[in-house]
Amino acid sequence: MAHCTIDMADALYFDSGAHRLFGWYHRPHPDKRANFAVVVCKPFGYEAICAHRSVRAFSDAAASLGAPTLRFDYAGTGDSSEIDPRADQLEIWIQDVIAAVGEIRRLSGLHRVYLLGFRLGALLATLAAGRCDAVAGLILVAPVISGRRYVRELRTMRLAASMGSESSGGATADTAPADAGFMEVSGFLFSSATIAAFANVDLKSQGVPSPAEVLVIDGTAVPVARAWSEELRRAGVRAMYLALPGLVEMLMTAPHFASIPTEMIGAMRDWLTQPRDGPALIPNDAKDQGVDPPPPLTAMSLPSLGSAHRAPITERPLFLTSDTLLFGIVTEPAQGETLRGAVILINAGADYHIGASGMYVALARHWARSGYVVLRMDLAGIGDSGTRPGRPDNEVFPPGALDDIRAAVDWVRSRSGARDITLGGLCSGAYHTLRAAIAAIPVNRAVMVNPETFFWSEGMSIYDRQTAELVRQPNAYRNKMLSSEAWRRLFSGQIDVRYVFGTYAGRFKLALESKFRDMARRLRIRLPNDLGLQLEEIGARGVRLIFVFSRGEPGIELLKLQGGTSLNRLGERCRIRIVDNADHVFSKIESRISLERILSDELFAPP
Repeated sequence: MAHCTIDMADALYFDSGAHRLFGWYHRPHPDKRANFAVVVCKPFGYEAICAHRSVRAFSDAAASLGAPTLRFDYAGTGDSSEIDPRADQLEIWIQDVIAAVGEIRRLSGLHRVYLLGFRLGALLATLAAGRCDAVAGLILVAPVISGRRYVRELRTMRLAASMGSESSGGATADTAPADAGFMEVSGFLFSSATIAAFANVDLKSQGVPSPAEVLVIDGTAVPVARAWSEELRRAGVRAMYLALPGLVEMLMTAPHFASIPTEMIGAMRDWLTQPRDGPALIPNDAKDQGVDPPPPLTAMSLPSLGSAHRAPITERPLFLTSDTLLFGIVTEPAQGETLRGAVILINAGADYHIGASGMYVALARHWARSGYVVLRMDLAGIGDSGTRPGRPDNEVFPPGALDDIRAAVDWVRSRSGARDITLGGLCSGAYHTLRAAIAAIPVNRAVMVNPETFFWSEGMSIYDRQTAELVRQPNAYRNKMLSSEAWRRLFSGQIDVRYVFGTYAGRFKLALESKFRDMARRLRIRLPNDLGLQLEEIGARGVRLIFVFSRGEPGIELLKLQGGTSLNRLGERCRIRIVDNADHVFSKIESRISLERILSDELFAPP
């Protein structure tokens, strides 16, 4: 399993009914051996993307106590196999948790298992524990108590996200899933059967959970489970309740700003190491019982859609070396399929390798079924990749990104045999794609979706005012000129006039620079950070440049300002495509389908 290992964790697949699930087995600390194992039940949707780094940290912390730990993706989420979009996800995911318990027992040889669940994952853990005698206890972080209330919260979030958006808020007749009653929140779907199932779930009326021990951790800002934990104590359960900081920063903050809740992790460690029946740790010289389990699966077959006669595509974890160990998932065409090329997808912000709303997974599997090898990779310090020595985690614009991309391109060329290589990404992934093309890393296509900056220097911060704001904010200010509320806030001192003035001044400077750079190009004077000239040089090497923007994105005007007349000279070598009714991360299903069509058209087009 050396090729499927990073730090003290192994990437693997395991079966849950008809589905195959992806997971990470965090090996116990070599100097400690706990008498229990831990299964981690992730939150759902955007919360899972925000909390990915923290869930990994919780898992590492449990393993550091000597407890073998398994974190995994439910069927139809993350890197696990697809499910019928009309299925009852709630029931399938409960079965997935039970399957994960069986897998950790098989891998570790231990019989006692604790379930650690976050939000919806905490609800799933509680329901699964009632069906699984191996579960010895529960650690529940901000658990969903009422399924009906959870659905109401999601609908409120969806309504808030759609306010002011041009999107229709629902799929069109051509793009809607077969399940017309589905609900989409931040790009993630619940089937109508799942929504109906939630209506019948309420932990307060479910009776006492079967585990005798429960730790409930609430956030201090949004405590939701205190009353339920008190009911558990009155029913005879050894329940501990804590309200600790860090929940919002872990679960409800964009990944590039999210932080790890160290106090919650500390509380979990303290609770797991409390004295219980039998020793908490097994002596290092204790002998394992029984025979060694068979090795875990390191690849997954996915059926070809629409035809039972076509061979399945294959998905597997991949590790690359670039100053640190990089992780990715490679999706490969069916055996015997003609190889058309390869695609490498780069992180969007600090989202891990599934992409915003999981769109990278859908794109990779679609393109693999059309004959492409697709690598979804995490740059160093993001997702499941290692962090370079001396560099922070969650670095959206790491200076070593070009080395990471070069390692990925080298692997694709040498191992897959593909000669037509496309590099692409959303937002910061688009930026890194452009810089790789400027650095002459050998690719045939550079696909950039909603870039918001074309230049970044060491020492800049995502907390600084970005160049895109110089384009976006003046438009927003103009729209508010007729608002009496805006004028009231201005005269009452609630608006930072210096900030507004600085924004307009910066916008004016951009326009002047654009004219000046165009004049310099005509005179063949080379200036530093000349985007237009850089694009022309990329095009001269035969690389096709594809920019895709949601309508209204500031990057459109920024590209025109900084690219100048070079965009016209490039002609068909530089294509700009616009997606209507889409936000920055394509959080609506109809916009994601439109994006997939555009990208596929560009990918499949002859060179």
